[in-house]
Amino acid sequence: MSKTWRPATQLVHGGTLRSQYGETSEAIYLTQGFVYDTSEAAEARFKGETDGYIYARYGSPTNDMFEKRMCMLEGAEDARATASGMAAVSAAILCQVKAGDHIVAARALFGSCRWVVETLAPKYGIECTLVDGRDLKNWEEAIRPNTKVFFLESPTNPTLEVVDISGVARLANQVGAKVVVDNVFATPLFQKPLELGAHIVVYSATKHIDGQGRCLGGVVLADKAWIDENLHDYFRHTGPAMSPFNAWTLLKGIETLPLRVKQQTQNAAKIADFLAEQNKVAKVIYPGRADHPQADIIAKQMKGGSTLVAFELKGGKEAAFALQNALEIIKISNNLGDSKSLITHPATTTHKNLSEEARVELGISPGTVRLSAGIEDTDDLIEDFAKALAKVSA
Repeated sequence: MSKTWRPATQLVHGGTLRSQYGETSEAIYLTQGFVYDTSEAAEARFKGETDGYIYARYGSPTNDMFEKRMCMLEGAEDARATASGMAAVSAAILCQVKAGDHIVAARALFGSCRWVVETLAPKYGIECTLVDGRDLKNWEEAIRPNTKVFFLESPTNPTLEVVDISGVARLANQVGAKVVVDNVFATPLFQKPLELGAHIVVYSATKHIDGQGRCLGGVVLADKAWIDENLHDYFRHTGPAMSPFNAWTLLKGIETLPLRVKQQTQNAAKIADFLAEQNKVAKVIYPGRADHPQADIIAKQMKGGSTLVAFELKGGKEAAFALQNALEIIKISNNLGDSKSLITHPATTTHKNLSEEARVELGISPGTVRLSAGIEDTDDLIEDFAKALAKVSA
C-alpha cells in the first residue's frame, strides 16, 4: 500500500486483505478462534515466534483491515479497534495509569468521558484535575510530579471549544506525560492530533466513521511502542474488542467518509450562518466562522470547520424543546456524525448528569442546542429550521 495515497484513496483501498477467492469487498471473518496445522505451530504462535491470529478477542483479519486503514488515515503506527467509543477512551487512559498517578483533563468533555476521569479513576487511587482547557496556563498550573496523562477533546462536546493541542503536547513532553486526544468532532480529515504532538488519538467510530447509524465501534491509535507497552495486555485481558461484523460495517462506512464529511460540513457552515441572523438565537458557535472565540487556534490546527453546530436560543429550555419538536427533517437524537441531520438538547440528555454548576461552567445553558448536520439538501435543512423557529415564542 502506497504511503503517498491521499485520504479518499486510502479509505477505499488501505489495509485490504483478500482470501484465495479474490473478493472485491472485504471478507467478514466471523469466527471466535483459529486452528493450527500442528501442536508445534500453535506453540510457536502463542510464543510470538510466528505471525498469525489466535483468538478473535485479540484480533481478526477483518478487524486488522479496519485498524490498518485507520492507521493510514491518521498517520499512526498501530491501532486497536474497540467495541465502542467509550471502550476506546477508557482503554487509552486506564491502560497507562496506576494508583498514585495523576490525570489532567479539560473540563469540557462528553459526559461519559468526564465520568471516567472524574469518578471512575479516583476509585482506583488515580487523581484527576479538571481545567479550563482553552488556556495553556491552566494546564501548566495543574501539573504535579505524578502527572502521567493529559486528556482532552477538541473541538469539545457540545460547545465546540478548541484546545491548543500543540501547546498542551509541549507541556506534557516537559514532564514525560502522554496526551490523549478525543478527535471525534474534528474527524481525522480535518485534524491530525499526532502531527500536532499528541501521543494517543481515540475515536468513537460510531459517529462519522460509520456515519449511517448502524453499529458501535471505537479505535485507539498511537505509536507501536506505546501500544505494545501499555495497551496490548490491557486489551487482551479486559476484552473490549470490536466485533468482526462491526469492523466490516465500519470498513464500508469509511469508504465514503470524505464525501459525507464534505457535505455535512458545508451544511453545518450554511446553517450556522443562517442561525446567526435569527433574532430568536442568542449566539452561534461554529469552528468555521470568523467570530469563533478561538478562530486563531482553529486556523493553526484544523483544515476545516466541523459537522457540528452549537447555538443558544433566547427562550431557554422551552424554546429549545419547541424548536426540536417542530423540526420535520432533522431528527431528535443524541448521536452525531450521521448521514441524517440530528439535534439534541445537551442539558437534558448527553450532559444531564453534570451538576447545574458544571453545566454553567461549560457554557451549557437551558437554551443550548447541538446540531449534527447530515448530508441532506442544504436548502431543505434551512427551510426546516425557518419553519420550526417560526413556531418558537419570541
